[in-house]
Amino acid sequence: MQNLLRFQLPLWLITPIIGFTLLFGLGGGFVFAQLILPPADCPESAETCEEFEVFWQVWSLARERFVDAEAANPEQMTVGAINGMLDSLGDDDHTRFLTAEETQRWLESLSGEFEGIGAYIDMVDGEARIVAPIDGSPAEAAGLQPGDLIVQVDGDPVSTWSVEELLARVRGPRGTEVILTIQREGQAEPFDVSITRATIELPYVAWEMLPDDVALIRLSSFGEDSADEVRQALTEAEEQGARALIFDLRYNPGGLLNEAVDIASLFLPADTTVLLEEDRDGNRTPTKTRGESVALDLPMVVLVNQYSASSSEILSGALQDVDRAKLIGETTLGTGTVLRTFNLEGGAQLLLGTTQWLTPDGRLIRKQGITPDTVITLPAEVQLLAPIDAAQLSAEALRQSEDAQLAQAFGELADIVAGQ
Repeated sequence: MQNLLRFQLPLWLITPIIGFTLLFGLGGGFVFAQLILPPADCPESAETCEEFEVFWQVWSLARERFVDAEAANPEQMTVGAINGMLDSLGDDDHTRFLTAEETQRWLESLSGEFEGIGAYIDMVDGEARIVAPIDGSPAEAAGLQPGDLIVQVDGDPVSTWSVEELLARVRGPRGTEVILTIQREGQAEPFDVSITRATIELPYVAWEMLPDDVALIRLSSFGEDSADEVRQALTEAEEQGARALIFDLRYNPGGLLNEAVDIASLFLPADTTVLLEEDRDGNRTPTKTRGESVALDLPMVVLVNQYSASSSEILSGALQDVDRAKLIGETTLGTGTVLRTFNLEGGAQLLLGTTQWLTPDGRLIRKQGITPDTVITLPAEVQLLAPIDAAQLSAEALRQSEDAQLAQAFGELADIVAGQ
């Protein structure tokens, strides 16, 4: 499978969970390399190789003398050592090691279908939080909200878990129950939420016509065929008389880079640079639009927030650099490394940031994010308007909505349409 991927599971989910994502997985980037790394003698300098001797001394002492013999499990110690080494690189929650089991779950998340609660979960400042429930999912039905802090899963504290461990415990066979202990901003005490898992099919695109001929398209993730779904939504919207577009990337953790480029190609002329990929030596390689444009002239606002990551940042940054769209919302997450995927022995994988992304103008995304043209911060308790809900409101109600980011975008575009 030769494909270019940029995740953030979205983590994303991904992680939903992506769940991935839990999807699951916050976004980032991935380049698949079908490569098995062979064992090798120490390839470093004599001084560095000598330092490895200290590592093995500590390993041996821990294995032989630690008071809890069961805890000194070589498999767990190996994973812990690898994760500690990767953490030292500073590519937080992006460059990472996946065990064989975690690799399988990650690959399943890319297919657009999995079994779990249906929520994007990620580690934010070291805390496990709900990024967003998936529309129509058990997580949404149970009342989970963006920003909810997961304190426990089935009574077990999650404070020391990796995102992969978290996802493994949250996901599970459909029909089974999981109990999440949630701490929500504005509520003094944590509370339990019981959720029955189900088969989750990811609806990448949802769209509706709003008043004043403004279309609202929401893209939840850059998964397989998401560009085709966006193209179809655009075509249907224009057939129904759309004269302006709100493109909602809030809480979108990223996904496949190829899909991001294809979506950018719908709005930009051919041979337009979408991103620059920079290696460790400073060499930059542009990636340009391809395919046929669909909406070159449609007035457009892109909504982003602090959970928009990876491919969301690539797309919004590209549209902003060429003045194709105005950005409204909050500064994005700042996921800017391209992950090259190395297959390891036993089915494990190493996701290693080998290059980084820049916008067409050369702006660094990593740890910087994309700053909107108009910054509007929403209180944590405000629920975002989904397309289906926004479509039920009048023009005046939309302008006065608590979802101030969407309200601002609608107001500006409605005024443009009125002046056409």
